[in-house]
Amino acid sequence: MADQSYIFAGVAGYVGRPNETGKVGVFRRAAAGGDWQHVLTDLESHAVFVHPTNPAIVFAGTVDGVWRSTDHGATFQRANFPDNGKQIWSFLVDSRNGQRIYAGGSPVDIYRSDDGGASWRRLPNPGIKERAVAPFAARVMRMVQHPKRPDEIYAALEVNGVIRTSNGGETWEDCSTDLLRLSELPHLKSKIISDTFAEGMLDGHAITISPGAPDTVVLACRMGLFRSTDQGKSWQDMEMKRFSPVTYGRDIKVAPQEPNTMYAALSVAAASHDGGLYRSEDAGQTWKRFDKVQVHGTIMSVGLHPTDPQQVYIGARYQGEVFGTQDGGATWAAMPLPGPVKDVYAVACG
Repeated sequence: MADQSYIFAGVAGYVGRPNETGKVGVFRRAAAGGDWQHVLTDLESHAVFVHPTNPAIVFAGTVDGVWRSTDHGATFQRANFPDNGKQIWSFLVDSRNGQRIYAGGSPVDIYRSDDGGASWRRLPNPGIKERAVAPFAARVMRMVQHPKRPDEIYAALEVNGVIRTSNGGETWEDCSTDLLRLSELPHLKSKIISDTFAEGMLDGHAITISPGAPDTVVLACRMGLFRSTDQGKSWQDMEMKRFSPVTYGRDIKVAPQEPNTMYAALSVAAASHDGGLYRSEDAGQTWKRFDKVQVHGTIMSVGLHPTDPQQVYIGARYQGEVFGTQDGGATWAAMPLPGPVKDVYAVACG
């Protein structure tokens, strides 16, 4: 129920606007209403994550490792994390064991906790060749676990494609060769910040798998949505332009309660003033616009409630924009963060 839930927003630095000021960290608001609370201050936070089976536990991925809350996000403490000054961009809870949690870092590293996030160890570095020289280190933006082969995990990297492990993160293999092939097509070439026109296809932002189509991995990247049905050996363009006028893919998630339902955040570009939330009810075959709002920044994140399918939230980059529905999309409400704040990177609820 909404009155037992909280909404979270993770805020980090400005992009391309170094002279502007604003708050960073994690904000919390009761889903039932009320004011936002600034519950983690002074640390830029690129990820915020509510444990899917124990919502009292909330994680923040910050510019100084993992911070953890055990009181529904009211307070946070730095976890026993091995590396100082490490950016954390993503979290994944093992479907077999809620105590086992993965975190993805920048520069690229994977960390694992086996005690519910209280302490962490760095797994062996994936050792993937960097394919683009960018002004920031590559980031592990999202991870997803195969629904039937839980030791098989995929990770989307910004800006370095996709990697895959079949042994729970001990070793990784590159799944980007075919993304590079696709990047040679004229309409999939994009170079903005790096030294290669493959940059757009390597600019991975999110990755997911629908239990309704367990052998189909879906990647959201700068050039749109792409799917693989052979463990990342080949990728196919999902041609989102058939459904949306904007195709820059920033986030994609599967509804926890509805295995064939997926949500995709699509915008114009990394720094844009438009975008929409699209929903598929057939595991990604067809899509329709789901939100009923006008954002003024790139939609960076989709927040899905772990048990209540009626609650869906989105965060747009600028001006602390957060919007949500608590009635399955029938109505939407604006719930902006108290400004000024820097850029919204993540929203979550639970």
